[in-house]
Amino acid sequence: MLTFDLLSPPRTYSPRHPKERRGPVQPVAATFSLIAGWIKRMRQRQALADLEDHMLRDIGITRVEAARECRKPFWR
Repeated sequence: MLTFDLLSPPRTYSPRHPKERRGPVQPVAATFSLIAGWIKRMRQRQALADLEDHMLRDIGITRVEAARECRKPFWR
């Protein structure tokens, strides 16, 4: 008799083995993703710095908090 487990979501399995070598593409992709994240963070902080005081109040932060966030280096 065929049964179904309706309470737990179906499992997905990776076609790779965890110890399988990934080759040179993985570090390049990881580096690209890291740099893209840095660029995105820099743009978001610049947009935050450009907001006017009434817009900052709308999102619930002060000018001091926004300035503190904008002073952080892009990697943090």
